[in-house]
Parts: sequence; structure tokens; C-alpha cells
Amino acid sequence: MDSPIRARILVSGRVQGVAYRAFTRDAASRMKLCGGVRNADDGRVEVDVEGERHVVEAFIELLRTGPPMARVDDLQVQWDAPTGHQKDFRIWY
Repeated sequence: MDSPIRARILVSGRVQGVAYRAFTRDAASRMKLCGGVRNADDGRVEVDVEGERHVVEAFIELLRTGPPMARVDDLQVQWDAPTGHQKDFRIWY
């Protein structure tokens, strides 16, 4: 079992208005990850996720593709220590 990790992810491309947040929430929920996702003012999507490292890494690979109408141009990951504040995964508005 991996130790818990936190990833803060910025996704660029056509990721707003294409159900990217719902895709992210559904994938994270299936994988039993905690955190949230929101649209950024600059057109990117911000994801803050916590879980076992190998699960978070698999989740990030899903985010590189996204839902059918999305186009991911860039994905930046910042690794951090988990906070344990979130108990589930939500869309933040």
C-alpha cells in the first residue's frame, strides 16, 4: 500500500464547457480519491486530489485525455503532502 499523496493539477486546452469537471469528479469518485475540481478564471481547470500515489498517478493519466469533447494541451502537476481535509471528491464552484 502506497502512502497518501496530494497532487495539485492545472489542465490547459479545451477543458471548459465540455463536461471536464464532471468527468474528473466521476473518475475520482470511482477511484475513491478525495478533493475537488473547479474552472479557473484563465480557462484552465484546477484539480486538487489526494489518495494513494499509484491511484493518483492512474487518475492523472485519465485527465490527460478527458471526456470526448475535451482537448488537453498541457497538464502540470505539483506534488505535496496530503491535508486530509476532504472526505470525498466534488466540483467546486
